[in-house]
Amino acid sequence: MQTELDLAHAAMEAAPDDDIARLRFYERLADGEVFLLLANAATDDRVTPDLFEVEGLTYALVFDHEERLAAFVGKIAPFVGMSGRALTAMLAAQGIGIALNPDAASSAMLIPPNAVDWLATTLAQRPAVMTARPVRVFAPRDLPEALLRTLDHKLAAAAGLAQAVWLVGVEYADGGRGHMLGFVGAMPEAERALAAAVGESLVFSGIDAGALDVTFLAAFDPIIGRLARVGLRFDLPELVTPAAPLAPGMDPGKPPKLR
Repeated sequence: MQTELDLAHAAMEAAPDDDIARLRFYERLADGEVFLLLANAATDDRVTPDLFEVEGLTYALVFDHEERLAAFVGKIAPFVGMSGRALTAMLAAQGIGIALNPDAASSAMLIPPNAVDWLATTLAQRPAVMTARPVRVFAPRDLPEALLRTLDHKLAAAAGLAQAVWLVGVEYADGGRGHMLGFVGAMPEAERALAAAVGESLVFSGIDAGALDVTFLAAFDPIIGRLARVGLRFDLPELVTPAAPLAPGMDPGKPPKLR
């Protein structure tokens, strides 16, 4: 069994000086589901991780697949599944690192507490809200391939949150130019998360000094025709309704609390 995290880890290990490969690994960790080994059973939204120390640093035992956790423990043990971003939010500023897939996969590694704090801070960033009037749109130009790949990955995970997305070059009334993503028919409650995902795409593409503007359009907005003529379209998958409520830790906005 080889997971996306295994592949990202192998690419990072093969190119230790490649910042993009390193950022892509952390992106996969944040976006994926992970399983945290617990010292005892969770109660409500509070969990007690099974912790250990290595060279004076404290680590939580984390796996990217239930089978890997079971193989490591070798017996029935309490654990909780959550998104990687919820895990980092929970561990941030606690002085706790991540022991990822120990003795269970090629991606086994120790992620120190300062790296966990960095990832949590990066994921917590929120875009600024600005008002500008576009006067012209044109085909996107000179965007790094790494950014387009990261955007495609992020938007593929946003199933059901919008009908479509168009990427265009844009010129504003004040003379400024840039690139803009137009989300069509987005769910109002998802707009902040979608904008944050775009910001993360920049960071994890290694161009965090750059900018991508985001706008949200109703399905009947007349500008959509202009976007369709010159833009690059991203299609979001249809939403698959889960059969059961989310387990503790699966809501990125409400990570479980340590106890």
